Amino acid sequence: MDHREQQMQQIPLQRLNTREENQKRAELREVFDKYDTNRNGYLSVGELKRLIREKKCPDIKKSLVKKLMTISDANNDNQLDFEEFYKLSTEHQFLLREMCVKYCQRVVPPRNAVSATGDETDGEYEQNMKFWPPPLMMIVFSILEIVFFVVDIIKTQNHYGTSTNGPMATLFIYNPNLRQEVWRFLTYMFVHIGTMHLVMNLLVQIFLGVALELVHCWWRVALVYLAGVIAGSMGTSLFTPRVFLAGASGGVYALITAHIATIIMNWRQMEFAIVQLFVFLIFCVTDLGVSIYNSINDPFDKVGYIAHASGALAGFLVGIGVLRNLKVVPWERKLWWCAVTVYFLLMTAGVMYHFLNPAHFY
Repeated sequence: MDHREQQMQQIPLQRLNTREENQKRAELREVFDKYDTNRNGYLSVGELKRLIREKKCPDIKKSLVKKLMTISDANNDNQLDFEEFYKLSTEHQFLLREMCVKYCQRVVPPRNAVSATGDETDGEYEQNMKFWPPPLMMIVFSILEIVFFVVDIIKTQNHYGTSTNGPMATLFIYNPNLRQEVWRFLTYMFVHIGTMHLVMNLLVQIFLGVALELVHCWWRVALVYLAGVIAGSMGTSLFTPRVFLAGASGGVYALITAHIATIIMNWRQMEFAIVQLFVFLIFCVTDLGVSIYNSINDPFDKVGYIAHASGALAGFLVGIGVLRNLKVVPWERKLWWCAVTVYFLLMTAGVMYHFLNPAHFY
C-alpha cells in the first residue's frame, strides 16, 4: 500500500488537474515564461522584482520579494522553478495570484479591447475599489448627524426638527455672533433644520462618499469632506457675515466636486469618464444656479449658497491634492501643486482677514 501511494505521488500533476486548474496553470506559465528573461526555467529575485514592478500590484511591495522567496523556495536555491511559482501564486493569493492571473480583470480590466497603438484600456479606476477596510467614514458622520437631530427633537418636542433652540443646535450651529467659538466653523455640519434637510444631505453624502471611500480610502475622503465643511463656513463668514449656518451641505458639495477632480486626474483609467464628468458638472451648475437665483429673488430663501459654492471649490482643490491618482503624468503634477497652493492661500487669507479686519463682521 505504501508503495502504491508513493507511485500515486509521482503521477504528473497535470493528470490530476481539472479543466479550471489546467487553465490557471497555462495562464501562470505564460506569466512565468515572460519574466524568465534568461530562459533558464527559473525566476530569480531580480526577475520577481521586475514582475511586481511592471504589474504595478498595490498588494505587494518589492521589499517583500525576498520574504516571498524564502516562503516559496522549497529547495533553498534562491530562485523559483515553475512548480514553486505556481504554489506561491495559489497558496498566497492575496500577495501574488491577483497580480499575475487576475491582472487584466483587477487592475486594468479588459472591458474594451486594447487599441492598435497599445494604449491601456479604461476601467482601471473602478476595479481599484476595495471593500476592506469597509467604507464607514461617511456612515459614521451620518449617524452622528442623525443623533444630533434626534436629541434636539426630543429636547424641544419639535417633531419636524425645525427648531434651533435644542441643546445641540445651540452649542454647535455656526452663529455669526459667536465666531470666537471656533469649533462652530466645523460642528455646524452636525446640525440640520428640518427632516428634509437632513435626509437629502444623508442620501447624497452616503451615495457619493462611500463610492469615493471604496477607491481612495476613508481618511482621504474625510479630509475632502471636512475641508468642504470648513470652507463653507469660512466663505459664509466672509461674504455674508450675518448669516447663521447649519447642515453638511459644504461637505456634500465637496464630495460632488471631488468626484469631478478624480475624474480629471484619472481620466484614462475611468470608464465613461466624459459621461460622469458631464453629469456632475450639470448637477453642480444647475443646483448652484438655482440657489443663487432664489437667494436674489426670494428674501425668505434660507439656502446658504455661499457655503455650497465654497465647499464645492474646496472639494475640487483638496480632491486633486489628496485623492489617489492611479497613473501620474507630468501635467497632473503641476495641477496638483496649483490646487494645493491655491487652497492653502485661500484658507490662510480667510483666516487672516478675520483677525485683521474684525469690523467687517460686526
